[in-house]
Amino acid sequence: MDFVLLIKAAIMGVVEGLTEFIPVSSTGHLILAASLLNMPGEKIKLFEVVIQTGAMMAIVSLYAGKLWETLVGLPREQAAQRFTLNVLVGFFPAALLGFLFIGVIKSVLFNPLVVAMGFIVGGVVILWAERRQARGVAPRIESVDDVRWTDALKVGLVQCAALVPGVSRSGATIIGGMLLGFSRKAATEFSFFLAIPVLFGAAAYDLYKSRDLLSTADIPLFAVGLFFSWLSAWVCVRWLLRFVASHTFAPFAWYRIAFGVLILLTAAMGWVDWVA
Repeated sequence: MDFVLLIKAAIMGVVEGLTEFIPVSSTGHLILAASLLNMPGEKIKLFEVVIQTGAMMAIVSLYAGKLWETLVGLPREQAAQRFTLNVLVGFFPAALLGFLFIGVIKSVLFNPLVVAMGFIVGGVVILWAERRQARGVAPRIESVDDVRWTDALKVGLVQCAALVPGVSRSGATIIGGMLLGFSRKAATEFSFFLAIPVLFGAAAYDLYKSRDLLSTADIPLFAVGLFFSWLSAWVCVRWLLRFVASHTFAPFAWYRIAFGVLILLTAAMGWVDWVA
């Protein structure tokens, strides 16, 4: 395996891990990184999906106690059953729409204008949500254990917006949760837990669909990407939980708006092929 290619895989893993759980759209950043690193092709697109499982495993490792407690208590404890139901209910709408329309989404919506508008509009919505919270509206849900299935369904429906490139899954679920009455911390943690079935399901589906592209020679490439994705996501999630305790998401909003402008500029200049 080419050592330079492994370095590129590590960089891609870091980009995925650092952007998956903050509201900035990991997909847009991976496209830009792959273009700048000159990593085109269908296999790299599959690689981008697979390394998301590394980011997912960061959540599993950080919340192992909560997940194990839920698994053990599932047969008899109401709290564990409610938590599991909420995650599944929140997962279902985007999973169904993604399964039915992912081909249309990739062929029709994946263009520079849509991606850029996803970033920019998402940034504006974050600023609006933060201004709303600044007015002193008390959160109705302070912890993920307080979430009802109807709350989970609403967040799941908002998550469907993330099927539009550039919107950001974490951005949609976190900000959607805040607008629905979640505290900033509860919305962030519920977004983390929703990521587990979403990212695992997407990776499993793409691996099965593109299994003919894989070979044993790809194991080092995928292993490096997965490791660095897990490591960087682990660091990022720990930082994000401390950040949201005393800061707003406004800096991410302004970053999204600037990045959306960057997408339009790079596409207009032909520097990045956003539909490759």
